[in-house]
Amino acid sequence: MYKVYFITYGCKVNQYETECLKKDFSHKGFIISTEAKNSDIVIVNSCTVTASGDSKSLYAVRKMRKLNPMAVIVLTGCLPQATPEIAEKLPEADIVTGTKNRNRIITLVEEHLNNKHRSVEIGEYGKSDGFEILPVNTGFDTKTRAYIKIQDGCNQFCSYCIIPYARGRCRSKSIEDLKSEAEAVALAGHKEIVLVGINLAFYGAEFGKRLVDAVEVCSGVSGIERVRLGSLEPEMISDEDLVRLSELKQFCPQFHLSLQSGSAGVLKRMNRHYTPNEYTTLVEKIRKIFPDASITTDIMVGFPLETDDEFQESLEFVRKTGFAKIHVFQYSPRKGTKACQLPQISKNIKEERAEKMKALGAELEKKHCEKQIGKTVPVLFERENCTEFHHGYAPDYTLIKIPQKISKKSLRNMIFYVTIKECGSDYCIGDTITTE
Repeated sequence: MYKVYFITYGCKVNQYETECLKKDFSHKGFIISTEAKNSDIVIVNSCTVTASGDSKSLYAVRKMRKLNPMAVIVLTGCLPQATPEIAEKLPEADIVTGTKNRNRIITLVEEHLNNKHRSVEIGEYGKSDGFEILPVNTGFDTKTRAYIKIQDGCNQFCSYCIIPYARGRCRSKSIEDLKSEAEAVALAGHKEIVLVGINLAFYGAEFGKRLVDAVEVCSGVSGIERVRLGSLEPEMISDEDLVRLSELKQFCPQFHLSLQSGSAGVLKRMNRHYTPNEYTTLVEKIRKIFPDASITTDIMVGFPLETDDEFQESLEFVRKTGFAKIHVFQYSPRKGTKACQLPQISKNIKEERAEKMKALGAELEKKHCEKQIGKTVPVLFERENCTEFHHGYAPDYTLIKIPQKISKKSLRNMIFYVTIKECGSDYCIGDTITTE
């Protein structure tokens, strides 16, 4: 039987979709391979958020062709969807598809195995597209947390972002389909669900629902002890949403609120739909309702026309907010976006600003870990180091370690209470575990 090897770049949505494709191929009798060299089919699920994402995906296709000349090479995902012309420049790929009609990939592979004809099938998105239901995957590469994609597409059109062109307009998984999938992953033994989407906070907008409705559905599924959220747009979170979330014991109070910049001028040029003051107000509300919440975020540096003063504003805003963790990345021009047409910041300046922001992020993450000392928190354990530590995560997604000597047996997929005694730069260490 044919062996299939997968390479995935980009966000949790891409990772979820790859896992669903694995399930689909497995159901059809294909063998999911752990190595590329001896596989019959190689599928590269691409990302196009940055130029680096493009380069990695293209390099992977060309490398796989050299490594395995006889394999069927498939390029799918956001890169060809946003840049369909890439198919003509990439003869190494036998099949090129986008982010639409993923369930067609197996058919295209089977056709190629029979006739060896090259296929380029990139469907166009329209305003009335529905949410594509993929085969439910409950394996997730043996991970304890199960990701469920509940939303796709984006209507925001930030001036730097190509994703609305790569993913289409906002659309959501129905409450009924979500409940069925949550029940399936619970039956498979997963204790934690992570809800993900391209613009997750817009979940259900097209049929009168809100993201909190999805959290409530998952929280009501027997066996699910934790529900976590992916990245959120701050302007879509209401006071009522926060109150309803606070009433769910399964909800994990980790809020990844995408900021991008702490400068009002930069946010306006980015076409972000909030101001720094509005962002601060939301953070204050969250911390009042969820005293133990962690606030994490994304920060972009080197956006076109970003002045030294504006970058300093962003640094000061990040420090004042006291994020638990930040993901720092440099602005990357995306052809077809408005920001690409603006005067650009030099590479050296972007790199210098990124290093400064990362240093601040490391400082804040250490402070967050120090604040956890003395607390007793429930930890879902995921893996063990074999010789030193068991690893797991608190509800706020702080990494918790306990010495291996405390339990010689695996604690994987179990929840224990841990009293935190010390911390490192980005993790905490506990020395006791209890069931309550």
